[in-house]
Amino acid sequence: MPEPLRIWSNAGFPEPAMEILRAGAQPHPLLLAAERASSVLRSSPTDAQFAEAEVVFGQPDPAAIMGGGAPRLRWVHLTTAGYTRYDRPDFRAFCAGNNLALTTSSHVFNEPCAQHLAAMILALARQLPQSLRGQWGERPWPYHERRLASRLLGGETALLYGYGAIAERLAEILAPLGMRLVGVRRRPRGDEPIEMVAEAQADEMLPVADHVVNILPESPETIRYFGAERFARMKAGARFYNIGRGPTVDQDALLAALASGRLDAAYLDVTDPEPLPPEHPLWAAPNCFVCPHTGGGHANEAERLVRHFLANLRAWEAGRPLADRVM
Repeated sequence: MPEPLRIWSNAGFPEPAMEILRAGAQPHPLLLAAERASSVLRSSPTDAQFAEAEVVFGQPDPAAIMGGGAPRLRWVHLTTAGYTRYDRPDFRAFCAGNNLALTTSSHVFNEPCAQHLAAMILALARQLPQSLRGQWGERPWPYHERRLASRLLGGETALLYGYGAIAERLAEILAPLGMRLVGVRRRPRGDEPIEMVAEAQADEMLPVADHVVNILPESPETIRYFGAERFARMKAGARFYNIGRGPTVDQDALLAALASGRLDAAYLDVTDPEPLPPEHPLWAAPNCFVCPHTGGGHANEAERLVRHFLANLRAWEAGRPLADRVM
């Protein structure tokens, strides 16, 4: 085995997951930050031990890394699937110039996010949220209206923007329902298991898509990606889902599309800002259903994050490729 690596972590996991991390990291010394993040989406300050790190597990400050705060650093493993604040030219250049690897936890969150999306697609098709709203309100009995509004998904088209681990798993879940599944990638590889289109051609599919699923990461190119022009191109009665990042959607344009009836419904697991203020109009928009960024959540999330990192640590020790490497 190579020489032990000093692993610094600012991930604030519950004690059962920490026990797995301590045991699994051996024989590598584990340096725990004095202040640890309570959420995988948040970072925490670096501390004196950060300077000794050769591996980081958590949410480190990219400025501290580029500023030489950990001069022996060789690998950073994030506790999130997204890596927006690291996906910038200066940090990419730093990684390339310093032989620094960056990996994410995409394959921890693909299953819960895919199940979350599939649940909402099915729920909207069968009018479940609308019926629940009725139960919590005046308790009507719209028998004919609900039956006529319910849809079968077989034969409908879902356009999946941001074809990565989540979209691939979502396609596997939805395939038995007989849907036409079309993935959108900047440059399709050609070996994907479903029909693919390049991003430049994706807008041509909007007029025929019954379901438009946004799993795009946040970047300068994707800010307000879904705006008035794209909503106008969508098929009348289409449904829109966002489990990517809130700033990728022009929410004023989304509100207008819902108010006009152009969109039949929208499901938002992410918004801009977060938390979404109670007075925000999205809460009351017609057929708009909001979740508090819970798509990736699951009861054993912390344990799965730790085990994913430890599997990558074993790969590093053996000289094998790292899973979910993005730099």
